[in-house]
Amino acid sequence: MEAPIENPQQFSNSGNRDLPDTWWTSFDDPALHSIIERSLENNLSLAANQQGFLAAMAVVKREKSFLIPDISAEARSGISRPEPDFAGGENTQIGLSASYEVDLWGRIRAGIEAEEYRAQASYYDYQAAAISISAETALTYYRLVAARQQLQLAENQIQTNEEITRLIRARFTGGQIRAVDILRQEQLLQNTREQKVIYETDIEILKNQLALLLAKPAQNELMVKTDSFPRLPELPQTGLPLELVRRRPDVKQAYNLVLAADRDMAVAIRNKYPRLSLNLQGQARSNNFNNIFNDWAYTLSGNLFAPLITGGRLKAEVSRTEAVKEQVLLQYGQTVLTSFREVEDALIREEKQKERIQILEDRLELSQKTIRQLRTEFLNGLSEYLDVLLALGEQQQLQRDLITARQNLIEIRISLYRALAGGLELEEVEEPQFN
Repeated sequence: MEAPIENPQQFSNSGNRDLPDTWWTSFDDPALHSIIERSLENNLSLAANQQGFLAAMAVVKREKSFLIPDISAEARSGISRPEPDFAGGENTQIGLSASYEVDLWGRIRAGIEAEEYRAQASYYDYQAAAISISAETALTYYRLVAARQQLQLAENQIQTNEEITRLIRARFTGGQIRAVDILRQEQLLQNTREQKVIYETDIEILKNQLALLLAKPAQNELMVKTDSFPRLPELPQTGLPLELVRRRPDVKQAYNLVLAADRDMAVAIRNKYPRLSLNLQGQARSNNFNNIFNDWAYTLSGNLFAPLITGGRLKAEVSRTEAVKEQVLLQYGQTVLTSFREVEDALIREEKQKERIQILEDRLELSQKTIRQLRTEFLNGLSEYLDVLLALGEQQQLQRDLITARQNLIEIRISLYRALAGGLELEEVEEPQFN
């Protein structure tokens, strides 16, 4: 079944490097690789998805059992007083019975196929969850790296601002600076101290988030030593949009749900047809355990059931399943369109983010030159300290903005990898193979 969408055009950009299923290895960051592996092994949400898949596989086995006759055994024993009893005995009875529905119209097999497609969809949901967990772990990890960089920068800025405060206080005693300039410098110093508190808070919260992804209590200390961003890898090969449809597990999950809904509709249609079932019973009865196997009775019967008047119930069920099929087909189309958009958005954002980082770097360089010039003019009495203060505040903000921009660039690349990623082959769960 095809998605109800127009044929997509090629993506706006593409690299030449193949993207591995373990996409995080592209960053060449051993610490990141280790922590993602731990999250995939320990994350409780992912483990819950795994159990959901196992439950779906059990449902498939349950539905397949309807193709096999049901066989049951029965044993009864009773004592009647006085002897012989009023009915002439028969107080011990054993027997076997078998029942089997002949799948004349393929109703049972259609139900099995529906559950097989759902199990396949559950497997792809598990893979999609693994990709989400790995991406969330990487995002949290690099946000922690950024917060540490920001904290180190804040500490350096505090030291710089404290030194400048001492310097201008000394100049104030010589009458070379106004008291208001000291207050403004103190305000800038307090602002950087506030930034330090914010980043210290961010670091602790991000550690807790990382601990949750690793299925550890928030109080546990995590050893994350990396304090620098990796070099951004080359742009991966995006391929054609239709290749993305065949690769992404969330898209494949949505497609299998469409196929399952189609089989559900087939079951609903075939429920309107007659059903044929066969029953076989064998029994032995006796008043004496020693003679229980001497006399047997056998019964073979066939039952034909055909719904005649159901008040429109079966027809309504067909209409319901048909509507559900159309619903999941439209949802599948939406999932495909969303996958195209996520890739295209990430490509555009990365290109523009690189431009923004270059502009920030140029602005920071100009700001540093401006501060050096203003300091010289201030020391020579050619400019007010307010000009130096404003330039210093702008420079320190640019330094913080540059760290955030580099962090955002890494996050954009992670979102691109996530949008392009195929299924992760995890040892715990193998892809089901159905005939």
